Amino acid sequence: MSKTTNKFAPEVRQRAIRMVLDHEGDYPSRWAAITSVAAKIGCSGHTLLEWVKKSEVDSGKRGGVPTETAEKLKALEREVRELRQANEILRKASAYFAQAELDRPFKR
Repeated sequence: MSKTTNKFAPEVRQRAIRMVLDHEGDYPSRWAAITSVAAKIGCSGHTLLEWVKKSEVDSGKRGGVPTETAEKLKALEREVRELRQANEILRKASAYFAQAELDRPFKR
């Protein structure tokens, strides 16, 4: 989940996106449609524009990485980072115990 709080429910987002896409022909530009709908739901035009862009990427109408793929990639990168940290700890512990074994007095 993102670090920022989501003020708008997913249903509100989807409805706003649908309103923009359904009614953009009624306005002189897409931006005019976005600002009109954004004023009605109480968000900024730029926020709604980002929602519309993300929706288009997810549906394949616009180039980019879909949300689901981006989330999987982020999770895999986090797992790799954690595994590398664990591997580094194990490597240092192994070196420490190996050195301790060499420093141990020799039994005759």
